[in-house]
Amino acid sequence: QVQLVESGGGLVQAGGSLRLSCAASGRTFSSQAMGWFRQAPGKEREFVAAISWSGGTTYYADSVKGRFTISRDNAKNTVYLQMNSLKPEDTAVYSCAARRPRYTSSVLSDYDYWGQGTQVTVSS
Repeated sequence: QVQLVESGGGLVQAGGSLRLSCAASGRTFSSQAMGWFRQAPGKEREFVAAISWSGGTTYYADSVKGRFTISRDNAKNTVYLQMNSLKPEDTAVYSCAARRPRYTSSVLSDYDYWGQGTQVTVSS
């Protein structure tokens, strides 16, 4: 069993930055791919970014490419999402997720474990 706890959300003005963290329990973190997803009010949850077990491969949604960076520290069992040049449309609850296979995926149903999420609000 893997437990995921997100932190780092908050209120920021458009153009600002935030860094989200996702701390994972368990000894299997370093062999799992990780992803970030978000859900805005009234919308379906959508893929944001993913990273392979080693960190060697990353994948982004077109809407965040060039602004967001996903990374991981396997020694700390933590995955990060650095968000720059934030826009009001980035406002959502951001959740991290883990999948037992080692390689990235943008598909929600490919992920086995989910965190509770952290709110990110970007004001205009």
